[in-house]
Amino acid sequence: QVQLVESGGGLVQPGGSLRLSCAGSGRTFSRATMGWFRQAPGKEREFVALVTASGSISRYADSVKGRFTTSRDNAKNTVYLQMNSLKPEDTAVYYCAADTTSGLARQLASAYDYWGQGTQVTVSS
Repeated sequence: QVQLVESGGGLVQPGGSLRLSCAGSGRTFSRATMGWFRQAPGKEREFVALVTASGSISRYADSVKGRFTTSRDNAKNTVYLQMNSLKPEDTAVYYCAADTTSGLARQLASAYDYWGQGTQVTVSS
């Protein structure tokens, strides 16, 4: 079993930066593909980014490509989402999630079996 706790959300002005962290527990964390998803009010949860277990493969949604970077430190059981050049449309609750079974780089939320509680990111002047 994997437990995930996100942190680092908050209020930031357009053009600003935030770094989200997701701390995991459990022996399978280092073998899991880790994904980031977000959900804005009235919208469905959407894929943001992922990084595979070794950190060698990452994928990004087109809407964040070139602005967001995800990475992981398996020694610390932590995955990160660096968000730069933030826009108001990035406002959402951000979730990290673990795919502990496939070993693949999958973007579907249904592929992930463990989820954090979410952290609010608000981009506003």
